[in-house]
Amino acid sequence: MSKRDYYEILEVQKNSNGDEIKKAYRKMAIKFHPDKNPGDKAAEEKFKEAAEAYEILSNAEKRQRYDQFGHAGVGSNGGFGGGRGSSGGFGGMNMDDIFSQFGDVFGGHFGGGGGGRGGKRVNRGSNLRVKVKMTLEEIANGVEKKIKVNKYVACKPCKGSGAKDGAAFNTCSTCRGTGQVTRIANTILGAMQTTSTCPTCGGEGQSITDKCTVCHGDGVVHDEEIININIPAGVADGMQLSVSGKGNMGARGGVAGDLIIVIEEIEHELLKRDGLNLFYDHFISFVDAAIGTYIEVPTIDGKAKIKVDAGTQSGKVLRLKAKGLPDINSYSRGDILVNINVWTPQHLSKDEKAILESLRDAENFKPNPSKKDRGFFERMKQYFE
Repeated sequence: MSKRDYYEILEVQKNSNGDEIKKAYRKMAIKFHPDKNPGDKAAEEKFKEAAEAYEILSNAEKRQRYDQFGHAGVGSNGGFGGGRGSSGGFGGMNMDDIFSQFGDVFGGHFGGGGGGRGGKRVNRGSNLRVKVKMTLEEIANGVEKKIKVNKYVACKPCKGSGAKDGAAFNTCSTCRGTGQVTRIANTILGAMQTTSTCPTCGGEGQSITDKCTVCHGDGVVHDEEIININIPAGVADGMQLSVSGKGNMGARGGVAGDLIIVIEEIEHELLKRDGLNLFYDHFISFVDAAIGTYIEVPTIDGKAKIKVDAGTQSGKVLRLKAKGLPDINSYSRGDILVNINVWTPQHLSKDEKAILESLRDAENFKPNPSKKDRGFFERMKQYFE
């Protein structure tokens, strides 16, 4: 099932500013909030869907990638499932994660974490950014890569809790483990209830009585992890893809940030890329140009043999249709465009000069361009129409 457009989900225009997007998300979040729709799975999915859309459109960098590349540019394609941006809602994040990340949008309407949900603060780890080099062949076909990442991971002895043996905790006496405190103030408008993060435990709902000796209470340690990533065909240099939950782990039982993959394209030795099209310069002798020949040209997956017609002029472009790069957002594919250059010899023997001199005044050797012999700009226009 294809994913819905993020702008459509929030019912905003593509040129909407940040405040308009935030206002639209708050409207959707209140409408489909689980506390307002208890037991309604459809409403909960719409709530998660709106949170996913807001996560992308409220971030300038992610929004730019989404506007340019669609869902594939923000990690919604096949190789980047299992987290935010994958099909099926807000992926691996639960409701507490959403409230932790976007609770400020709700203001006091639902008290951030929401009634029976407790509202404890969930620490979210930071995102990591790594560059991945790819050859033209890998870009054309897609590739699975294993990369080694240095990052913060959950401490094994305390299982990421930060407490010795994972159990040395005391429930916060101020908030009674909820992570929030509620205050009621009498105003001229009547009693006003406000909910805020507990100042004693910082929203965690508990305190550590005996810290883990390995992570010293942080719940995370620095380590290496080998991560498998599936990069789809058709990516481009500088494109960023997100692998959800593979960034730094959050402190004391938190959730992990994302791993941002930045594509770095390795320049091909012979083929030059322009969007989905590939260009190749091929030189032939003027004898071959005059009487015609067959030439071999490189392609992404080997070589192709193509015919050069008799009378071919320098600058003629031959097209190998659908031999270029695939479009990451569709089934279309670019072409390979072969630019024919007629090579003029720079050093001639006495006999060679004599042969050419004898042909200088021959009728067929005099330039006589027809309307078919287009100029350079006309030829380029022809191939990009």
